[in-house]
Amino acid sequence: MIIIPVKEGENIDRALKKYKRKYEKTGVVKELRNRQQFTKPSVIKREEKLKAVYIQQLRSSLES
Repeated sequence: MIIIPVKEGENIDRALKKYKRKYEKTGVVKELRNRQQFTKPSVIKREEKLKAVYIQQLRSSLES
């Protein structure tokens, strides 16, 4: 359960924004989308490796 503390006199739009941000961080929507279809473990591993290579290249280009 997500709890958002709202201060006295705080705008409702600001509280909604906090709620949406917390909800997005929990990954509920992402998990639901992933469960709608089956993905083979080999495909998941391949995507993770490609992502790791991409991030490594980004970090190495920033260092130089």
